Amino acid sequence: MVFLCADLLCCWCSLAVLALVVAVWFFRDSRQITDIQEKHVLVTGCDSGFGNLAARQLDRRGFHVIAACLTEPGASRLRAAASPRLKTLLLNVTDSASIERALERVRTETGERGLWGLVNNAGISIPIGPMEWMQLEDFKKVLDVNLLGLIAVTLKFLPLLKKARGRVVNVASILGRLSIIGGGYCPAKYGVEAFSDSLRRDMMHFGMKVSIIEPGFFKTQVTDLNLIEGDLKKRWNNLPVEVRRAYGDSYLEDYIKVQEISMKMLASSDLSKVTSCMQHALSARYPRTRYSAGWDAKFLWIPLSYMPTCIADCFTNMLMPSTKGS
Repeated sequence: MVFLCADLLCCWCSLAVLALVVAVWFFRDSRQITDIQEKHVLVTGCDSGFGNLAARQLDRRGFHVIAACLTEPGASRLRAAASPRLKTLLLNVTDSASIERALERVRTETGERGLWGLVNNAGISIPIGPMEWMQLEDFKKVLDVNLLGLIAVTLKFLPLLKKARGRVVNVASILGRLSIIGGGYCPAKYGVEAFSDSLRRDMMHFGMKVSIIEPGFFKTQVTDLNLIEGDLKKRWNNLPVEVRRAYGDSYLEDYIKVQEISMKMLASSDLSKVTSCMQHALSARYPRTRYSAGWDAKFLWIPLSYMPTCIADCFTNMLMPSTKGS
């Protein structure tokens, strides 16, 4: 009986400690900065998708948003949908001159306050597909935007961010943890994860915070099935006859069907699941290091990334079509 009482007491104490830890975490996570109206935030890739919604939501929240768009029509539509406080500029993250012009504009807007937040959201996905279908230029195209462009923008704006003891929010992906498609997208997102981790450890000495957002599948231009299907068909038609023969006549259509089924089952149209993570990373007193966005990220892809490789391989192989020689 004595041992039973001791075990029960130990169990209750453990539960009490766990409840206290959870309560403290939630309290800490909910604390917000108080001077949002004085903060300037630069968001890249605002023509559409996550960036466009984030810019509008941050504007409504009271931030001084500087929205970087690739095209003037995209910038015009965003200005029409936001308050006069929101400013736009044109930015091509692969063009050093464009980045320099954006830096001068932001420096003028922020003055002595510096830049509180940089959200590196700009990105592309195409081309994706089997690695054998790619050329070196295909990898360069994606890496230039999704990784090297992100790095170039971050390095240029670091002095303004350090001045404000601000935040960098980098949009990675669950495909930066688990590589399930070929092409440059996964290598780029793995690179974003590594760059962000290194930057965070370097910048913490200057009072800066760096957060990584890892979305699952969402319905944006990055996951546009028409663009993906068109690119896949073009690549298939350009393959040597012996390569197409090795995959089999039905492989292309089967591969496209897998993409369609995956998007219909997994891709969410609620982009606010991602933009709410951006908002928290910019407005929380203690932002998280990593944010997972989407039920598939939380309950499928990220847990799968921690499993033994043989299990992850078995699962992904079940999703993908079989080749003629398998």
